[in-house]
Amino acid sequence: MSKIEGKVVVIMGASSGIGEATTKKLAQEGAKLVIAARREDRLRALVETLPNAEISYVVADVANKEDVQAVIDLALKKYGRVDVLYNNAGVMPTAPLSETRFDEWRQMLDINIMGVLNGIAAVLPVMRKQKSGHIIATDSVAGHVVYPGSAVYCGTKFAVRAIMEGLRQEERENNLRSTIISPGLVDTELYTTINDPENREWVKNNGKIEGVGLKSSDVADAVAYAISTPDSVAVSEILIRPTNQVV
Repeated sequence: MSKIEGKVVVIMGASSGIGEATTKKLAQEGAKLVIAARREDRLRALVETLPNAEISYVVADVANKEDVQAVIDLALKKYGRVDVLYNNAGVMPTAPLSETRFDEWRQMLDINIMGVLNGIAAVLPVMRKQKSGHIIATDSVAGHVVYPGSAVYCGTKFAVRAIMEGLRQEERENNLRSTIISPGLVDTELYTTINDPENREWVKNNGKIEGVGLKSSDVADAVAYAISTPDSVAVSEILIRPTNQVV
């Protein structure tokens, strides 16, 4: 029997890439899933590929706290508990600071940071009452290393790392676990959120080079590992890079 079987898992940002791969992986392991993202057509199509899974979907924008609360409320209504929340949604419109792309900075703050905080705020009362639960967030190698052209993106990912460590320290006595998954280059659609042409092309090409970019399923395996560990084990960070990645 899978150690994930029967667990109630909520996945935010589930419509593509890592979220989609994790949904498929955890469905295979027998989790009870509630998935959310902004694109209803992609969510519906994903659910249709998993006819044997116990799965529901909700359209939600992680930057909207009411949307996020509605996802948690649905999970509670269906199952009476939430065992795992995976805050996976994120954007990466990288560009040099000198370009002063204020709208893109705000978008990254709203989705990459507030999206995580909205998820924590919605599920924390539930997990504290349960005296159990696991909150996971997709971070990045950019949450550990700063590099040119990505200062604001790196800043959001450093913030997620700090928030999740603070969560661990504050909620350990309530038996709550927190994990950040920090991938390097992954072959996903994340590059499509980059509006700077040069940065976009570099990430697109390098993420898809065979032997360089990770597959989304590689990251999904890491998420499944963190979830499957005993409640007495807190896997705080998983840093996962392609073998040939430099940074």
